[in-house]
Amino acid sequence: MEGSKKNVQKTQESFTKGLKAEWNKIVWTDKKTLVRQTIAVVVISVIVCLLITLADNLGIQFMQLLMK
Repeated sequence: MEGSKKNVQKTQESFTKGLKAEWNKIVWTDKKTLVRQTIAVVVISVIVCLLITLADNLGIQFMQLLMK
């Protein structure tokens, strides 16, 4: 039983060391880049939303035209 506790402790220490090593590899963006990328995502999302809405409305009008 004593040996299995040591194995668990070694595994936990190994995991913790690996986690710390991977955490230190993360490259965090600066605030300016983060803001620019966030704005770009919002603008592109709004444009795509407008295009989908336009296509949907055109489809509805086309279907109404066909039903008349």
